[in-house]
Order: sequence, then C-alpha cells, then structure tokens
Amino acid sequence: MERRIRKDTKILWVLKGLLVSYVVTGVLLLLLAMALYRLELNEKSVSAAVIVIYVLSTLVGGIVIGKLAKVRRFLWGLLLGGSYFTLLMLITLGVYHTLSGDGVHFLTTFVLCAGGGMAGAMIS
Repeated sequence: MERRIRKDTKILWVLKGLLVSYVVTGVLLLLLAMALYRLELNEKSVSAAVIVIYVLSTLVGGIVIGKLAKVRRFLWGLLLGGSYFTLLMLITLGVYHTLSGDGVHFLTTFVLCAGGGMAGAMIS
C-alpha cells in the first residue's frame, strides 16, 4: 500500500511540474502576443521568443520538480522536459492534425525542452 502511495506522489510531482510549466508558457505567450501587437515584431523575432519560452517554461518546471524530488534531479528534469515536449506535440497534432517540419526541428525542440527541465532541476 505504501509503495502505491509513493508512486502516486511521484506522478503528482511530474504533473505539478508540468502544470507550472504550462502556466508559465501561457503567461509568456500572452505577453508575446501583446508585444507582437504593440511592436509589430517580425517572424524571426517571434520564433526566437517561442524557443526562449520553451526553455524558460521547462526551466521553471524543472525547478519545481527538483525541489519535490531532491534525489536524481537531472533525471526528473529530463522526464519533465520530455513530458512537456510530448504533450506539446500531442496538442499540435490535435489542433493541426499534422506535424509540419523536419526531424531536425523536432529533435532540436526536444533537446531544448529536456535540457531546460534538467537545468532547472539541477539548480533547484
């Protein structure tokens, strides 16, 4: 029974980290939309800002999961970053019904998300 409780808390750690990551993502995307409206940013600036948002969001989520886990933080951060990326891809598939882009783009996005989660967990 105690093992089940311990597993549930570990799953909750990941869910809490993901929730924080997606809340940060939502707030930062809202700020980006306002900046896009006010400053008339070009496409390269917006793309760069979206990449920074991915990294910052997973960094904050990694900090949360690192504080909760206290052991093997880098693995928990990697799990959080991978989960963030997977959920991001599932949302993209749900909205657009396709994944446009090449494999390098997906690999780069995965590395940024996983790296942000690991870095956040390690500095927590």
